[in-house]
Amino acid sequence: MDTTLTFLALDRTLTNIAWFLVVGIAVVGVLLGGFKLGQRVRANEPPPPTPESQPHLPNGGAVYEVREERDPVEIPEGGLRPHEMQGYGNFGSTTSSHPKEVRAERESGYRQVEGPGPHPQPGAPPNSGRGAHD
Repeated sequence: MDTTLTFLALDRTLTNIAWFLVVGIAVVGVLLGGFKLGQRVRANEPPPPTPESQPHLPNGGAVYEVREERDPVEIPEGGLRPHEMQGYGNFGSTTSSHPKEVRAERESGYRQVEGPGPHPQPGAPPNSGRGAHD
């Protein structure tokens, strides 16, 4: 009776090993199939672009940002509804003929914060908290 239990245990162990081998071979087969499929797809793709087909800078050089100040437009006290807006939300404003004065008036409500910034870096020297905002 003792030998029967040993053969059953050995039989179950060999069966488990066989299943692991079958599953492992199936996984390897799927991975190899995916690799081959990827090779076929890659072979059908067009070649990478040549340096001559890449975009180039315009003859005048790089295009830079254009900044302009707009004349303020009065908004009614109750606000405006979307159908009352003109010119896609810019209310038909025009470019200011006095951009420096318009900008100075717009920025007059702001003040420079004194002292170190809100989050100085640990281990930084004193008065270095403002960083690029100095």
